[in-house]
Amino acid sequence: MAVVAARQRLTSDHRRRTAARGYRSVMSAMMTVAAVLTTSLILGGLVQIAAVKPAAAQSFTFNPQPPRPKPPPRPNDGQMLVQATEVDYDYNNQRVSAVGNVQIYHNSSTVEADKVIYDQKSKRLRAEGNVRMTDADGRITYANIMDLSDDYRDGFVDSLRLDSADATRMAATRADRTDGRYTVFQNGVYTACAECRDNPKKPPLWQVKGARIIHDQQDKMLYFEDARLEFFGVPLAYLPYFSTPDPTVKRKSGFLTPWAMQSNATGLGLEIPYYWALAPDYDLTLTPRVTTRQGVLMQGEFRQRLINGSYEIRAYGISQLKPEAFAGQPGDRDLRGAIETRGQFALNDKWVWGWDGTLISDKTFFSDYSLSVYRNPLSAFLTTPTEATSQLYLTGIGNRSYFDARTLYYYGFSGYDVQSQIPIIRPVVDYSNVLNRNILGGEFSYKANFLSLSRGTADFEAINTNAAVNGLCLPTSADPAANRTSANCVLRGVAGDYTRLSGQVDWRRSFTDPLGQIWTPFASLRADLIDASISNQPGVSNYVAPGDTQVARVMPAVGLEYRYPFINVQPWGTTTIEPIAQVIIRPNETQAGKLPNEDAQSLTFDASNLFSVNKFSGWDRVEGGGRANVGVQATTQFDKGGTVNVLFGQSYQLFGVNSYAVGGLTNTGLESGLDKSTSDYVGRLTYQPNRTFTFSASTRLDQDTLNVSRLELQGGAAFDRWSVNLIYGNYAAQPDLGFLTRREGILTTGSIKLAANWVASGGVRYDLQKNKVNQYIIGAGYVDDCFVLAVNYITDYSYTSLTTTTPTLDHRVMLQIGLRTIGTTSFNQNVGSAQ
Repeated sequence: MAVVAARQRLTSDHRRRTAARGYRSVMSAMMTVAAVLTTSLILGGLVQIAAVKPAAAQSFTFNPQPPRPKPPPRPNDGQMLVQATEVDYDYNNQRVSAVGNVQIYHNSSTVEADKVIYDQKSKRLRAEGNVRMTDADGRITYANIMDLSDDYRDGFVDSLRLDSADATRMAATRADRTDGRYTVFQNGVYTACAECRDNPKKPPLWQVKGARIIHDQQDKMLYFEDARLEFFGVPLAYLPYFSTPDPTVKRKSGFLTPWAMQSNATGLGLEIPYYWALAPDYDLTLTPRVTTRQGVLMQGEFRQRLINGSYEIRAYGISQLKPEAFAGQPGDRDLRGAIETRGQFALNDKWVWGWDGTLISDKTFFSDYSLSVYRNPLSAFLTTPTEATSQLYLTGIGNRSYFDARTLYYYGFSGYDVQSQIPIIRPVVDYSNVLNRNILGGEFSYKANFLSLSRGTADFEAINTNAAVNGLCLPTSADPAANRTSANCVLRGVAGDYTRLSGQVDWRRSFTDPLGQIWTPFASLRADLIDASISNQPGVSNYVAPGDTQVARVMPAVGLEYRYPFINVQPWGTTTIEPIAQVIIRPNETQAGKLPNEDAQSLTFDASNLFSVNKFSGWDRVEGGGRANVGVQATTQFDKGGTVNVLFGQSYQLFGVNSYAVGGLTNTGLESGLDKSTSDYVGRLTYQPNRTFTFSASTRLDQDTLNVSRLELQGGAAFDRWSVNLIYGNYAAQPDLGFLTRREGILTTGSIKLAANWVASGGVRYDLQKNKVNQYIIGAGYVDDCFVLAVNYITDYSYTSLTTTTPTLDHRVMLQIGLRTIGTTSFNQNVGSAQ
């Protein structure tokens, strides 16, 4: 992984191609309390008041709640157990009284009180003194008096307090129920904060109070009158009236939590989403955003869940009042908008199909208005979105097989991207299978790949300073036929149509001889059919012959791998030393470097692929010639925990043409360490002494001078109060690939718990060659079990111009506020950009 790069242009393969009535004694009536109060919880309603769609990533979250143990299970057989100091039966007045430490068990619920009376004439139940009821879900209700009719239609509860299973609490001086429909809570209080252990009477960090809270069970709505939001007992917000669905409602129409943002070009923006539950299986969210500089941005999202899957459609649109605020950028236009859609459906337990689609007016629309993947700037640190992907796919997974077919269209967000240079994939298909039975005593597998793509404009990239500064490889360059040469540019993608069908079969079998040596013979046969129609655009003929080309190539290979593990057992642990040697025999690569290379441009030679039969990353290139890979691996397992693993080795070209020395159109393989008959040395070290610390190192050393060509170090530690991760990267210059100078940098991220509820976090990327910090994030916040308040300062990069390799550094401040069970919202502010 490149920690510091000359520019953040994504060149990976995929980038370019890439939801009963009736009396049963005392307990039957006591269960009325559960039916009335449990479904009338104000706390569930408050969850719906400010329900907000969470951002893609949050740096601070609520401390986890300790799980509340559920009461031991009891048989749900309708029988009841009553325990009390005294039980009186008044047959004349038709009353049953239980007095003194009354405990009633019925269907996994428990009622405790000093006294319980049931009047058969009036059909009313009354529980008095230290009333406590625990239902099967763990909700606990406390009261001084409960008086209810046995048909659950009328009654009252005095001095109510309710603790739910999710650690939320509600209290009221009195709760009255009428007409079997309405429950009115007088002087209700709700909070999701735990009470202070040292002083239970101390106000919680936050709570919501209401003079009256009315629950309509028929319409399943909660109505609040004179509601106040208090922090530490001090009122900070007041609402004379509002309503929300009750906790039994999963989906109901209404307003969601507001969201705000600010930038120089759009001004202050405020949006209040409205959620419309159209039917049980589909809904619509309308989100107008009013901005002070550009007017109203309309947003809408439609979602539907079907029996075997779901889909969603999002649309955005605005007529900008001041498009000149984006002068010189793609956003300098009146009408801007986009449509996004995605869906996935299961055909059965092994097959799924789906799609992703994006249609957008211009490449900076999402980032200018903080939409879609740009909505949360925290996720932009080191991973700034570079493209939108539209695709249609079909995927199947078997026990030992895999199938994937998809069409792909990439829309580049970077100013460096020229859309006509990005290929349209139509389609790419992959299939692989490992047979469940042995063939000749060994494992037999096969795989195939089909790729068809088209590109409108040839994609050249500069590989020297003069070409980059003077734009010799750009589509707008002067005299491109003369300037676009292998000395100035690489041809990342040819213009025209390219189709390839590839297949490969593999066989391998392992033997262990009496001495413990492991012998693994293997064989493979690969075939490719290639059809290319290359447009004769300026400069293309300097790399490849234009016109129609059909090629059939076959690559057979046989080889043998040898391992001889030596095991040493000591009182402190076990060490295994394992020499490894691998020999591969095959012919030369057909037309090496003379064919288009669309999916095998990325090549990093290190210890992870030292013993790979084909070290190219894709199908368009295939390694040819005889090769030997040798190395030694040592692993130590300590008895008290911890492991160390070391691998060191080298690769040799034995005979034939070295495919890695033939760069071709893209210079893939050149300066990789494999382009010489004797490769560079590669090594890897991993060490994990315990669960707290981890360390790894990977390197490539020049085989002549032992100079470091590539070095990556990574370490991490995680304790109760703090954690830190550090990555160091050092990469030699690779002029043939466009990296003209050595790249060296450090990336570190960490967090620390400063106090019981205060947390700080951050990340820094430092360019050691330029001796400056080029990207960072700093955050701090208060976090407890019910409240989050955090501030983050973030920088990220974007490329807004085709003619420059210098990115724009964007500075943002993000404020997070969260009340558990109510919602979390954020405000982000653009505080300027710099080159």
